[in-house]
Amino acid sequence: MNPTTYPIAKEGFIFIIPLLALTLFFLLIGYLILGIVFLFLFLFSLFFFRNPKRNPPKDEKAIVSPADGKVIEISSIYEEKFLKKDVIKISIFMNLFNVHINRAPITAKVENIKYTPGKFLPANSRDSSIKNEKNTLLMATQIGFQFLLVQIAGIIARRIVCYAKKGENLLKGEIVGMIRFGSRVDLYIPKDICEISVKIGEKVKAGETILGYLNEV
Repeated sequence: MNPTTYPIAKEGFIFIIPLLALTLFFLLIGYLILGIVFLFLFLFSLFFFRNPKRNPPKDEKAIVSPADGKVIEISSIYEEKFLKKDVIKISIFMNLFNVHINRAPITAKVENIKYTPGKFLPANSRDSSIKNEKNTLLMATQIGFQFLLVQIAGIIARRIVCYAKKGENLLKGEIVGMIRFGSRVDLYIPKDICEISVKIGEKVKAGETILGYLNEV
C-alpha cells in the first residue's frame, strides 16, 4: 500500500507507537494518572496525524485548496523568484487541530522542488512567507501554466515533509506532503490564468474546497 493512502500519516507512527506502549505500561502497573495522561497524548497523536479520504471536484478547471485551515491572505503581488510575473497569492493557516496533509490544487507536473532554511515565526504572520523555513514546489499544468505551492514551517512546526518528487505527475487532490504541528501553505497562481472565488476568513479542506477556477486547462 502507498504510505500516502494510510488513514494515519506514516510520520505519526514514531509518536503513536511509543505513546501507546507507555499508556499500556502505566495502566498495567497501576499508575492510573500517568496512564490517562499518556492515553490522552496517544489519542491526540492519532487525531493530529489523521489522513482522511478526500474527493476532489471533477471539474478540470477547479482549483482546490492545498491545505485544511483558514484563508488568512489573498493578495496580488509580483512573484520574482520562480514565476517572475503577477500572481494571486492565497495563504492558508493550519492550526493544531486541522488535518496537516497537503494536496495538489491542480493536476500538474512537479518541475522543481527547493528547500529554503529559515526562521520559525508564527505561521499566521505575514513575515512567515518570506522569513520562515519553507519548501517550494514549482508545478506546471498539462498546457504549461506554472504555479507555486509553498509549505511553510511555523513556531511549533519544525519539520516539513514532502512526498512529491521532481518530475512526478500529480492528480488534483493527490497528497504532496505534510507539516508537523501548526503551519501554513501559500499558493501562487498567475493572475492571467485564473478567477479566485474564495474569501479571506473562509475555512477550507484540502483536496475538496474550491478556491477558484482556471481560465483553461
